[in-house]
Amino acid sequence: MTYIVLESCIRCKYTDCVEVCPVDCFHEGPNMLVIDPEECIDCSLCVPECPVDAIVSEDDVPAGQENLIELNRELSEQWPVLVEKKDAPADADDWKDKTDKLSYLER
Repeated sequence: MTYIVLESCIRCKYTDCVEVCPVDCFHEGPNMLVIDPEECIDCSLCVPECPVDAIVSEDDVPAGQENLIELNRELSEQWPVLVEKKDAPADADDWKDKTDKLSYLER
């Protein structure tokens, strides 16, 4: 089992989760983070750090977002590792309560 970043991260990209990860499994894209399933050690330390509840266990991915399991795997192979917290985008708070954000994903 691994942890998955859901689409609620898109355009929010808070990086609080990155600071607590003991294995540096987060990868940063233009407007989202993903978790490398090969690096994740299932510690769950990142889950309570996410202010938008965008991180869940692979077993708890909500219905309709199962495609995020493969998306995390795919994009973690393309995007660079992020090991330090960064400032969230200036408009992150405007996006944190929005749903159905997959169409806004920038690769």
